[in-house]
Amino acid sequence: MSPAPSHFQSGRPVAGEFAAYAGEDIAHVEGDDAVTALATQRDRVLALLSPLDDHAVDGVTYAPGKWMLKDVVAHLADDERVFAYRMLCLARQDPRTLEGFDEKLYAETGAATRRPWAGILADYAVVRQATLTFLEGLAAEAWARRGIVNGYEASVRGLAFHVAGHELRHLRAIESLYLPRLNRAGGAAQSR
Repeated sequence: MSPAPSHFQSGRPVAGEFAAYAGEDIAHVEGDDAVTALATQRDRVLALLSPLDDHAVDGVTYAPGKWMLKDVVAHLADDERVFAYRMLCLARQDPRTLEGFDEKLYAETGAATRRPWAGILADYAVVRQATLTFLEGLAAEAWARRGIVNGYEASVRGLAFHVAGHELRHLRAIESLYLPRLNRAGGAAQSR
């Protein structure tokens, strides 16, 4: 699905609209519209990972103690859920300070390695679609609304670009570190 043609473009965030630590990731996001960037990335992720099956990805990591590939993709969905909630709160002018979350705890307790690969990808896709549907419905002024998130000031568009930049960082790791270590015997695992 492509972005709705009538959505208000987000514009590109500037320093002070996102966590300082996310600046390098956000610099890798192309364009000036979060909706377009997120839709394009979803298509890229699904095209890259959908041909794989459980056999290809089970147990795949790039080093001892690092997340399995299933953990990484499940993490993308969990992280986006949290950030979408934060965007909702800011867009709706909720005055509360929003707390952080422990991404390592979420990954550990999410038990992605016990889930089917197709289910993890479906989860990623529906989370992204929900984010896109929400963002496509924002009024122009909502993109610049701000609040305090995990100890830093952020805007809706800053958080949306944060999601996109975070995903690109993980996607580079998937392509360079995980995919070369796929289980190659049989079926869909051999196609890339």
